[in-house]
Amino acid sequence: MVHLRRTLAPYWWPIPRKEGGVWVIRPSPGPHSLAYSLPLALIIRDVLKYAKTMREARYIISRGYVKVDGAVRRDYKFPVGLMDVVEIVPTGEVYRVVPDENRYYALLPIPPQEAALKLLRVEGKTAVKGGRLQLHFHDGRNLIVPQEVSRQIKTFDTVLYDLQNKAIKAHIPLKLGNAVVVTHGGNVGFSGQLYEVVWTLKRRQSVVAIRRGEEIKRTILNYVMAVGTEAPVIKIAP
Repeated sequence: MVHLRRTLAPYWWPIPRKEGGVWVIRPSPGPHSLAYSLPLALIIRDVLKYAKTMREARYIISRGYVKVDGAVRRDYKFPVGLMDVVEIVPTGEVYRVVPDENRYYALLPIPPQEAALKLLRVEGKTAVKGGRLQLHFHDGRNLIVPQEVSRQIKTFDTVLYDLQNKAIKAHIPLKLGNAVVVTHGGNVGFSGQLYEVVWTLKRRQSVVAIRRGEEIKRTILNYVMAVGTEAPVIKIAP
């Protein structure tokens, strides 16, 4: 389907439900699923307010004025999701999609020097020819690395990825005491230190506790991303 009924769109999309017609843009198949992404045109029109109409938003995007993760995107339906970097070329403004406790996902202004940096959570690993391993990341990206490097990086860990050089700059293990943020679910946007992990047979469903000061919240492992050791390695909050 080309479009999506407004009433069926993810609840956190910044669109009116009973105004503006029956339909809204449906994201194209891409690096993020429909439930956890926002079409690029809605970001330009409804979030950043660079356009008043969908026609204006499509024009801005078709002219190559918008980059996502360093690449020009001309598809107005392109799905933008967690930790993606959105750059408005004419103005030089750069934003990162981050979990937010009020808006689920929000576009956070970041300094230009962080435009080439992105946090990627490791979703799995696969053996390939030559004794190397391929890492699979949360945004659909894959990277082949030497076996000695892959041994250090485990599933659910996070890497700081250089979008420009296509290389890993830092490895952030998911371990007790490290800084984490909740990326999905009812506690989305909550950040703090990983306090406890109760392992279950299905690892992704393991219960984790996150502590921020005296406040402790619990969620499942699949909804948590490591973002640093004592503090996030890049800007993910105002």
